[in-house]
Amino acid sequence: MSKTLHVKTGDKVMIISGKDKGKSGKVLAVSPKEGKVIVEGCNKVTKHVKPRRMGESGGIVKAEGALYACKVMPICPKCDKPTRVGHIIKDGKKMRVCKHAGCGATF
Repeated sequence: MSKTLHVKTGDKVMIISGKDKGKSGKVLAVSPKEGKVIVEGCNKVTKHVKPRRMGESGGIVKAEGALYACKVMPICPKCDKPTRVGHIIKDGKKMRVCKHAGCGATF
């Protein structure tokens, strides 16, 4: 099984399925081993946090939860649409390309 994903940390992505469908945000973290990503402002979960030091407050904290990478699509920086990712080799480097007709932007 391949351990590579079509999105990288820092990419702007749109969620294509689930309760947050249609929302977009920046990828904060990527876990290729699990096939999951964490997207800024999406898939909010509540965590119960214990105070670790004296004077530190605990409580219930809202944080972004991980979601499967197959549920997100990168947004092309040129045409500003969610797109599938193609690959080309340019000057010995593998680059990602937008698959929209007429766009072909690299990112």
